[in-house]
Amino acid sequence: MTHRMTRRARVLAAALGAGVLIPTVAAATPAAAATPAVSCTSAKAGLAAKLQKDITAALATRKGTVAIGLYDRSTSTTCTLRASSSYDSASTVKVTVLATLLWDAKKHNRYLTDREVSLTKAMITKSDNDATTALWKQLGLTKIKGFLAAAGMTRTVPGANGYWGLTQENVTDEQKLLKLVTAKNSVLSDNSRAYILKLMGEVISSQRWGTPAGAPSTVSVHVKNGWLQRATHGWRVHSLGTFNGAGHDYMISVLTQDNSTMSYGVTTIQNVAKAIHKDLVPTTSATALYTPTSRPSEAVVPAPSQG
Repeated sequence: MTHRMTRRARVLAAALGAGVLIPTVAAATPAAAATPAVSCTSAKAGLAAKLQKDITAALATRKGTVAIGLYDRSTSTTCTLRASSSYDSASTVKVTVLATLLWDAKKHNRYLTDREVSLTKAMITKSDNDATTALWKQLGLTKIKGFLAAAGMTRTVPGANGYWGLTQENVTDEQKLLKLVTAKNSVLSDNSRAYILKLMGEVISSQRWGTPAGAPSTVSVHVKNGWLQRATHGWRVHSLGTFNGAGHDYMISVLTQDNSTMSYGVTTIQNVAKAIHKDLVPTTSATALYTPTSRPSEAVVPAPSQG
């Protein structure tokens, strides 16, 4: 069933993706009051302890609420923090929207139309909210929920009434999605996976902050970020990234809220990312590290193409 939206709903959905303050919409369920510890396991001797120590240190002086997911196939390494806590998705849900479209196209044995190609490119590479709203409406909640079930993303709840930026997501499900995108499976075709990675690899420079920070130049980077300010829990700032190269194949999801500013949340994510990249892929001083070309600030957030 196609989901219909009023003009007001379309405007609010776009505003939510753009990070505009919407005080009248209910907030996400707060994360647990207790402060959990980073938990890591690895088949590589000493790596889990090092990651746990360094990620914990990266968060030691940071305010806000942070959820982390790391998985490296090459060393069977996993790290988690608040893995089941729910957050407003903001624009990270756009990867799910793209995956749903490709999953549905595969079911019907068809290619994407020229319109869909144009919309998906704008949605991922520029985080275009109008394109996302168009695809969300085209797919409808039935297909979106169908993909979530097929992907095993059982705790992800699509935003109601067209508010795709208020989709409830958690690190566990986002890591499941990134695993599907980065390895052969029965849910997404190889061509679909390649298309998702292609677009995540072409995100415009001003939106390539977050999990890519500190990645060695020998590692390929694919990213999708999201940011959103609301009346409660301040700024939500999230980053999903997949990385391949230097003998490693890993993915990182970092979801944050209760940030005083967008830039503060970005710094928190990048501190965590730098620690992870350094521990997984040790480099010499001569190796170039990935540094985002620009830092976002609150001033640029309300632009319709952001979010």
